[in-house]
Amino acid sequence: MAVQDPRPNHTIYINNLNEKIKKDELKKSLYAIFSQFGQILDILVSRSLHMRGQAFVIFKEMSSATNALRSMQGFPFYDKPMRIQYAKTDSDIIAKMKGTFVERDRDRERKRDKHKAKGGEAPGPKKSGAGAQGAVPGMPPLAQPPRMLPHLGGQPPYIPPPGMIPAPGMAPNPGIPPGMAPQPGMTPIPTPQPLSENPPNHILFLTNLPEETNELMLSMLFNQFPGFKEVRLVPGRHDIAFVEFDTEVQAGAAREALQGFKITQSNAMKISFAKK
Repeated sequence: MAVQDPRPNHTIYINNLNEKIKKDELKKSLYAIFSQFGQILDILVSRSLHMRGQAFVIFKEMSSATNALRSMQGFPFYDKPMRIQYAKTDSDIIAKMKGTFVERDRDRERKRDKHKAKGGEAPGPKKSGAGAQGAVPGMPPLAQPPRMLPHLGGQPPYIPPPGMIPAPGMAPNPGIPPGMAPQPGMTPIPTPQPLSENPPNHILFLTNLPEETNELMLSMLFNQFPGFKEVRLVPGRHDIAFVEFDTEVQAGAAREALQGFKITQSNAMKISFAKK
């Protein structure tokens, strides 16, 4: 008899991960490839023997978890295809948001022991919740709603919630609607002019990268696109890099999808074709 899959959850469970990857690097890499689907509250990776090769990614929205599960199932991550399913129970962060959190017996005993040892007040709850997106060590919180990448089959375009400013390039044309003449006293919002572009190239040139940028982080972002070959950093410069693809068309698709992607509040990645 077939085992029934767990019901949809904010948290996805991933196994078959490469056990040779260090914990912090694994968390950064998981953050890099899953942040495109929505706000991540936390990523849990354990060093214990029986939990090696496994991780939990907790999203703020259940729809983000569903999109991530469908799109990344079998994704070759460090040369091993990921196996993804919904977690069987809500994570503590989600349970607290829902108001259904019940402290586990083991946690209560641990707090009691700590309280007795210190002889002081019991520790308060950890600050975690909807704003805990910077939970991955060494990875800054994303400053924009991550976008759905067009190459992921079956995924709808990202539509920001009401009141949220859309990410660059995703807002409808703010100018005057086609066929409508400007009214007296009405100043149309200027449409941003495209930067002067080099002719298409199979190599992309990235600028305005944050100080935390490393080769692994960029590889995880661009490896999702067909034809990806390698990332080349520039010695002594953290703010620029080159990404090579097999063809100009493949490079152009990646450029279009990740143009303006914000890793930090002040660093919207700028992507152009490298000079030939």
